[in-house]
Amino acid sequence: MGKNGATNCPPPLDLTPLIDQVCRNNDQANLLLKDVRIVACFGSRALLVAFLGWTANHASVVGAATTEAEALQLVETHQPQMVLLSDRLEQGNGISLVQRIKGRWPQMHTILLICQEQRQHQIKAAIDACCDGILLESKLGLGMGVAALNAVGGGGIFIDKSLQEIFRRGHEHGAPIEPLTARELEVLALVAKGKGNSKIGSELYISADTVKTHLSNVMRKLQAQDRTQAAVIGLRWGLIDWPEMDWPR
Repeated sequence: MGKNGATNCPPPLDLTPLIDQVCRNNDQANLLLKDVRIVACFGSRALLVAFLGWTANHASVVGAATTEAEALQLVETHQPQMVLLSDRLEQGNGISLVQRIKGRWPQMHTILLICQEQRQHQIKAAIDACCDGILLESKLGLGMGVAALNAVGGGGIFIDKSLQEIFRRGHEHGAPIEPLTARELEVLALVAKGKGNSKIGSELYISADTVKTHLSNVMRKLQAQDRTQAAVIGLRWGLIDWPEMDWPR
């Protein structure tokens, strides 16, 4: 409950003027997920059924569940590239599921839907578990989902703007073991945006192999296990600015 007995619900929203935009966003999301193997785990059966009905390529969804234990079994069996899940599940907990997935398969992408942004302790636990994308369920269909898929699918990260202060909290004073060069910072900023090596090379007018060398140096200096963790560390320590996402039109 909020002040004066009000519940912590999102403000009312008339989506009628945005129907065309929502449909375009859905089409764009389907394109991004076209060749991605997915396990979906939502506590809401209605949301899970809606997701399955909305997904154009049904073969890409290799598993769907509403509980933590079922989802973990599906992930272990099918080894998907991406897991879409909500923090609230019928049994278990979405944040715990993220922690278990990332603990066993750190390269597997996870995108977490948050039902209540006031649950800061749990959100921080998901961030600390290196969840790749975190967004508010109330903003689905309005472009946030597409931006998250675009960033995470490219190897970057996505945190809803209203949650970014939680992301940075307690990590402002870290420092690399050696200073990053200006070029390394440019590469890291594009990694955080979800750009692949070839795209980064094209934007910076350098070869993909040179990008790979810069990334190796960045990961060594930040003591990161992979490019995604390097981007997370760079953002948390304020080495790079939060990326402006390419929103669908």
